[in-house]
Parts: sequence; structure tokens; C-alpha cells
Amino acid sequence: MRRPELLAPAGSQAMLETAFAFGADAVYAGQPRYSLRARNNSFRDEVALGIGVEYAHARGKKFYVVSNIFPHNAKLKTYLADMAPVVALNPDALIMADPGLIDMIREAWPEMPVHLSVQANTVNYAAVRFWQKLGISRVILSRELSLDQVAEIRQECPDMELEVFVHGALCIAYSGRCLLSGYFNHRDPNQGTCTNSCRWEFNTKPAKVGPDGDVFLLEEPEKRAGSHMPIEEDEHGTYILNSKDLRAIEHVQRLTEIGVDSLKIEGRTKSPYYVARTCQAYAQAIDDAVAGRPLDPTLLRELDGLANRGYTGGFFERHPDREYQNYLRGHSESDRSLYVGDVLAYDVDGWAEIEVKNKFSVGDRIELIHPKGNLALTLESMRDKRDALVSVAPGSGHRMRIPLPAGYEGGFIARLVAEDAQPPT
Repeated sequence: MRRPELLAPAGSQAMLETAFAFGADAVYAGQPRYSLRARNNSFRDEVALGIGVEYAHARGKKFYVVSNIFPHNAKLKTYLADMAPVVALNPDALIMADPGLIDMIREAWPEMPVHLSVQANTVNYAAVRFWQKLGISRVILSRELSLDQVAEIRQECPDMELEVFVHGALCIAYSGRCLLSGYFNHRDPNQGTCTNSCRWEFNTKPAKVGPDGDVFLLEEPEKRAGSHMPIEEDEHGTYILNSKDLRAIEHVQRLTEIGVDSLKIEGRTKSPYYVARTCQAYAQAIDDAVAGRPLDPTLLRELDGLANRGYTGGFFERHPDREYQNYLRGHSESDRSLYVGDVLAYDVDGWAEIEVKNKFSVGDRIELIHPKGNLALTLESMRDKRDALVSVAPGSGHRMRIPLPAGYEGGFIARLVAEDAQPPT
């Protein structure tokens, strides 16, 4: 059985390095001006992109550049000039959606591989064949497809690379098309039965202001009073973040059997810790699928340790009940563990220096997450920067020293909660 590629998000060089350390085969990143992730993006110029591409290629990995906006006329005038130095870096492919930009790229650099973005909303094998005729080397399929539909596309298009999302946030317009009607009334606007949900009366209510700007809550008072959906905006548009997060690790074996070429993790605005956890889990699931082993159920709990809005299998199994979607809570929570620190280095006395991310205390049950394997232990002592014994690391901005087994530099620390916090008997 052919092993699919594990494709991870890279919003920064640290995320890129973490992804490769924890099992990813490729990463995707993009310039803010021409991708749909303008914020929290460290790859703002060709220098940063070049460092990332060189790092990937030196390790036999791949680096894809996202260029998937649908531009208005003004950006067409600068696009080729802005992309010339990017193409010169020799990324392994450009991820694109707009037919006009694709045509411009193919005329200017016919040898540059192009992957069709999920934003193009490819939902059938005829569309895949169309894009293949135009020289597209890979199609990232719509997140609205079932496993059976993916399998049919693979059967009808055996020599086309196919990619699907398996983990991460899902906004209401999954593939760049409105799905409000489908979720509110189970009538699919992409099939001609739209209920014009976008024209209903919606009110906005202010919510707390985060580091990235204002956040508002959307309410449809006539039929769903009290149900608030978080919305946020950036320079490219508005995002309604109401769904539970996608988790399709249960379907990795079937997707591998189907012959999908790449399994993609969403999350360019996430943290290196998120990348470590997801890549580690999905890399193992892929290895198990290729070897014919069943899914390790502990991987589900590992992913529960990530902050999430609750998990859903999305559309891989058709028409999930609305109970599987989250319309009440837009923020992320974890019922298993909390990310609390990074292991920076070891002192000469063997104590590890920790950059604190969240509060943890002596006596906590913690987990070390590292490419060589994870380890759970009880924290027995802690020292501050003055070498004084302390009982609590109060939160982000502090550095502490704790006794850890050797060899966990570059790892992450999570504080276990609930039943996972209990030491083995």
C-alpha cells in the first residue's frame, strides 16, 4: 500500500522545523498578500521563504507556497513581479485557486507545478479532469466530499494527485462557498436548493477583544435566539467560526486504501505545539495504515489534548446531525491536557530550562512531547531564574528550571488533567 504524504501547516520557521521533526513530509506556507492567512504569518518576504525552502530541501522534504486568493484587478498588476523572486526559490509547488492567476503563472513559468486549492471547490471527477487538462498536478478536494465520493474521484482519475484535509478548523464556508443553508435547513446551496440564509436577520454583539483585533458574535434572533457564532475579519474577508474542528484520524486507513496522495492538516495560525501533536498522531496513523495495523485508540486521546472546539468527522460520513456541530462555543478547550511550556536547554546540573506558556505547579502530572517519543511523569520540584525553589510557574513570560530526563531539548510540556493526571498504580 502506497504511503500518503503528511502535509503540515507552517506559519513560521519554528512550525516548519517542528513539523519535520514530528513526522511531516511536506509543509505549506504563504505570503500574506496572496494567501488567505494574512495574520500570524512569519513568511512575509522572500528571505524568510527562502530559509524555509532551503531547510526543507536539505532534509529531503517539500515546501509548497500558498497563493490562493481570488484577487481584484489591482493585485493582478503586481502579481507576476511579486512572484518572480518566490518562484526563483524553487518551491515544490504553488497552491492556487483563481483561474486567471493560474493562467498567468503557467504562461510565465510553465514548469512550476501548481496544486489547485480547496478554495476552488472541486467536488467531482469531471472538474478534476478539467484541471488536469490545464496542467494542474494536484487537486485539493473540497471538504464537503464523503469518503465514497473521494474514492469515486480516485477511480475515475487514477493518474491525478489528490489531497484532502484531515484535521483542523472548519469555517461555515468550508470550500469558499456558502453552506449556511445546508447547516440551518439541510438544503444545499451548491445543489440549487438554497434557503437564502444569508438574507435572514442577523445581529452582531461585541465579544472580548483578543490580540488579533475585535471579535464579534453573530446571532439570528428569530429562530435561534441565544445561539452565538463567533466571526472575525482580516483584509481578505469575514470568517464565521462556528463548526467543531475536523478530526479524521479515524479515516486515515480508508483514505490510504483509496489512494489519496496527501493528507493535510489545517492551522497556519496555530502554534508549534499544535503542529507537534497533530503531526505525531497522524504520522503514526499513516504508518499503521500502511502496515495493515488498526488505528491506535490512544491517538484519539492524544488529539483531545489539543485545544479544540470539539471534534467532528466533517462530511466524510454524509450528512452529520447538527448536534455534531458547535454553534454555542467558538473558543477552544481541552479536557485532557494543557500546553504549558517549551524545553529550551539543559544546565550543567541536568535541570531543564523551560519557557513557560501557561501555569503549572509542583505535583502536577506532566507529559513530555518529543520526536523520540512521549513521556509522562510527576513534577517533583522547580526553580526560578534566581535558583530559588518555587512551587508554581505563574504563566507566560517566565522561565523556570525543572528536573527532566536528558535528551528532551526542543520538546513540549503539557499538564495532564482529569483522569490522565493520575499516576499509574
